Amino acid sequence: MSLSRRAALAALTSLAVPAWAADSIEQLANHARGQTVFFNAWAGSEAINAYIQWAAQQAFAQWGFKVEHVKISDAADVVRRVRDEKAAGRTRGSVDLMWINGENFLAMKRGGLLHGPITDSLPNYALVDVQGKPTTRLDFAEPVEGMEAPWGMAQLTFMVDSKHTPQPPQTIHALLAYAKANPGRVTYPRPPDFHGTTFLKQLLLDLNPAREVFYKPQTAAAFAKATEPVWAYLDALHPHLWRSGKQFPAHAAAMRQMLADGELHWALTFNPNDAANEIAAGRLQASISSYQFPGGTIGNTHFLAVPVNASAREAALLFINLLLSPAAQARKADISVWGDPTVLDTRRLSPQDRALFTQKPAPGQVLATAPALPEPHGSWVDPLEKEWLRRYGT
Repeated sequence: MSLSRRAALAALTSLAVPAWAADSIEQLANHARGQTVFFNAWAGSEAINAYIQWAAQQAFAQWGFKVEHVKISDAADVVRRVRDEKAAGRTRGSVDLMWINGENFLAMKRGGLLHGPITDSLPNYALVDVQGKPTTRLDFAEPVEGMEAPWGMAQLTFMVDSKHTPQPPQTIHALLAYAKANPGRVTYPRPPDFHGTTFLKQLLLDLNPAREVFYKPQTAAAFAKATEPVWAYLDALHPHLWRSGKQFPAHAAAMRQMLADGELHWALTFNPNDAANEIAAGRLQASISSYQFPGGTIGNTHFLAVPVNASAREAALLFINLLLSPAAQARKADISVWGDPTVLDTRRLSPQDRALFTQKPAPGQVLATAPALPEPHGSWVDPLEKEWLRRYGT
């Protein structure tokens, strides 16, 4: 093995990996060279797209395979494509790697659409904080069981302009009061947009003191009882929303722009560093601040998975391992790059790697992190979205 090859291998496998890891990575690399990974990932952020392009360049330089970012808006469309290709008997499918979690992971796991377990093939998985970040092992209450690899952390976070809203609402009930006092200045994205659905799930947890039922597969009876206070809350909230709740923004990015323009006083995101990232890029004013409800907000982990009929399986696994390396995770967490929180346990890194994650607090960052409330079981999502559309979608 050449010196440059050894250096690349060391950079990817990092520290504290099993003795067999290098041989496994080398075996993958022998097959991966010349492959093309079709990576199906959300494309709604310029910063994320640029990061994926950077990572693709690293993969080609170090391992000699290409990564094509297949830009998608809804992972459910990719799930359907994989399912249809498998049903048609295609052993070499069009999807090699997916950005996935929640109900889409549940559907693929139950449908036998995933290659795996894969985490045993990833030396850098040994650096993941599986104890301190339990959502790296449970995806919307569904055990991961190695069938997908954690990539980043997320938590429902709210944004206000401190010039207009020096004391933002700290609970769901306070948000209703704020909306009544400031008509037209609050809204949420239209479900089934991911952020809009997450807002509904936050209501589901906050308005039901007994939460155990949400971590089991939903039943019609449980759904009817648990969602009753949600619909009552929304009936009270909607008349005071932007455009009187008769229209809703298409996505969180639209809300963020409306906040920047002063049209809204309150917006939401699922990245705690979103506002800081936008301020650093000059797209939000420095007076924007971020916060979470002190009682907790919905939090989860987003993952990477390889379909069962992936054509470039070896290269896809190598690429996941690269994305879990300290260098790639630190770059992803950098406010000026993406600002997506790491899944790694930085205490287990070498001092040199740990230093990559040291950043000064930036304008717009959450000052006091609230508890992360685990996502309800993925089976709750579809009926929640369908009932919202039935009641309010017209």
